[in-house]
Amino acid sequence: MSKDISQYLVELDRIPGVSGAEELVAEYVQTELEGYYDEKHADSLGNQFFIKKGKNPDLKIMLSAHMDEIGFIVQYIDNHGFVYFAPAGMHDPRMVINQVLNIHTEKGQVKGITGGKPAHIVTAEEAAKAIPISELFIDLGTVSREETEELGVQIGDYITFDREGQFLNNGKVFTGKAVDDRSGVAVLMEVMKQLKNKEIEATVYGVASVQEEVGIRGAGPAAYHVKPNVALAIDVTLAGGTPGLEDKQIPIGLGKGPAIKFFDWAPHSAMIGNSVPRWLTQKLVNVAKENSIPFQREVLLNGATDGWAISLSGEGVATGCISLPSRYIHSATGCVHVDNLENAAALIVKFIESTKE
Repeated sequence: MSKDISQYLVELDRIPGVSGAEELVAEYVQTELEGYYDEKHADSLGNQFFIKKGKNPDLKIMLSAHMDEIGFIVQYIDNHGFVYFAPAGMHDPRMVINQVLNIHTEKGQVKGITGGKPAHIVTAEEAAKAIPISELFIDLGTVSREETEELGVQIGDYITFDREGQFLNNGKVFTGKAVDDRSGVAVLMEVMKQLKNKEIEATVYGVASVQEEVGIRGAGPAAYHVKPNVALAIDVTLAGGTPGLEDKQIPIGLGKGPAIKFFDWAPHSAMIGNSVPRWLTQKLVNVAKENSIPFQREVLLNGATDGWAISLSGEGVATGCISLPSRYIHSATGCVHVDNLENAAALIVKFIESTKE
């Protein structure tokens, strides 16, 4: 029996896949999409290409959702066996203390905890600050470097949050460690599945990309290979509606439909971002309205997606983004609404069907 988008989301979130180590995610996507593509290949970075042939091989639509999740990497093991680590992707240090983490070693998975000083001896000054990641450590219950290394832990091992994804109270809101961007990958898979028996004009390249969280490194080379006429990134975006957030800061709601991105820009992160061509946003809006698909309009500061790298590839590519609203982004408890994922897939499929030239 074919899996639905909720099952894809649960199973994808469970897989470890920090930036640069997406192989297990790639294996899952390839296995589950077997029979839903005409051709498949990968590049040297690990980007996965799933191709649905249309009547016009020269009219190419590229979809891109990144497989990697934020995590950490072992940087140092001290003489007492404690493991110090560096971030792989952007983290809020406040979210890293008091966590159970999994270190993925050549011998297998090793569990540890991030601890800190007992509250009884923390000074008022220390209590008012987040502990920098450079000062955090993982306690494996060992007492020496040799004992830690005997477990298989080495410098360069990747680390993920030990968190089992779940639907909250059996509802439609899913929380997990890697909804950024396994939720986008789930949408990409659903789109490829729905295109299986459709006759379309454009040839579709569904790309499960790599290394987005460490500088949007994979999507640009992938687009250079595909040379699409038009492209859509599929990624999460900030959802508001929680205490402490004003609507004008984050007006996107969790269950109000996928967001059609008009503009994003991260001026403090190497000035990356994408101003989507207005003809493309208008077409996406028209497709949503004509098919009664709920949607939101999005302008985002301090964030960017695969769309940035795709838009600048080759001679330039008209690139948009379908965003999946997510609460608590870049934490171990990111939340997405499954209705938004289903409607995102529906919008993308209708967009593909409407593209004739």
